[in-house]
Amino acid sequence: MSITDSMTRVEALKHLGEVFRGVGIETAQRDARLLLLHAAGIEHMDLLRAPREPLGAAAAAMLTHNVAKRLTRVPVARILGEWEFWSLPFTLVAESLVPRPDSETVVAAALIALKERRHASEGLRILDLGTGSGCLLVALLHEMPGATGVGVDIAPEAVEVARFNAIRNGVSDRAAFHQADWGAGVSGPFDLIVSNPPYIADPVIDTLEPEVRIHDPRRALSGGADGLEAYRAIADALPALLAPGGVVALEIGSDQAESVPEIYRARGYEIEGPFADFGARPRAFVLRRPDVA
Repeated sequence: MSITDSMTRVEALKHLGEVFRGVGIETAQRDARLLLLHAAGIEHMDLLRAPREPLGAAAAAMLTHNVAKRLTRVPVARILGEWEFWSLPFTLVAESLVPRPDSETVVAAALIALKERRHASEGLRILDLGTGSGCLLVALLHEMPGATGVGVDIAPEAVEVARFNAIRNGVSDRAAFHQADWGAGVSGPFDLIVSNPPYIADPVIDTLEPEVRIHDPRRALSGGADGLEAYRAIADALPALLAPGGVVALEIGSDQAESVPEIYRARGYEIEGPFADFGARPRAFVLRRPDVA
């Protein structure tokens, strides 16, 4: 791999795409573009307007450094230190998952379930269990300007970055973040509870791609022996947290369309879904309290 300061932007883009494809990176061209934009300090439109602009020494050096990281399977989001979710920017730390497009299904499912309450959100309270980067809560507060929310996570580093992301996206006056193990120490009731809990069975984690297996926090992946431990913990916490008429939106693994609902159906919750992600895979469910028509 050779990136020089005299190489044009479009030459570098083509070269890096070939390099990444050659080592089996599925998102080769996207990764090449994002790393190039970051190193050159430009937007996508700048690349389109001036594709034959030479990289220059500083951009070439940074690009070389970051491409070397990517070739060791460090995810682009970890290299950049941020990622987009629900068209909003989120800063990342080691203890937070990279927000994924699939998780936007949870936001969409929650908004659909709330229906007219989404537009009359004054006083609506939201709880995000296992908030990570804060992406679910921040996205929902962005959509519902009258709502307030609480995000909890067991990792203090995640709590801090979620708090920062709320500031970054202009919703910090309506969001609070605390370190807690699921709902422990949290005062309800909440009208909406959301979560993207760890749902990968422990034996499966070591078979995942290195971008996930090595660089995502294991605590945010590990769902126990069967991948369902967090869902049981959430089910135990819900009676004290969910308001009458409240709804819960949960992300699930694509192979959990039957096992997760059964946990909540056995406790009397009404189930809506599954809601499919962009790959048409089951990705989220909505639960309603059984005492509400």
